[in-house]
Amino acid sequence: MSRTHLDEFVRDTINGDPGSEKGLSSEELFGLYTSWCLLTACPQESADALWQAILLRGIVPGHNTLAMTGPAAADYILSSAPGLV
Repeated sequence: MSRTHLDEFVRDTINGDPGSEKGLSSEELFGLYTSWCLLTACPQESADALWQAILLRGIVPGHNTLAMTGPAAADYILSSAPGLV
């Protein structure tokens, strides 16, 4: 995965949440990434490439202080809980 691709994903969708105890899980990160790719018409990289890039950036799924933000976050949340619509 190119550094630019991951940088854009992180910049557009994730921010630090100092009050977060759990952060984002692997399922949430992957769902957020999928939504971001769909909304930006960016070709989706493989799951392995995503995990490798995330870990190289020091992001550990389930053990971080990250929160979702932006349109991809809204898309992911609504897609995950269709009863909310």
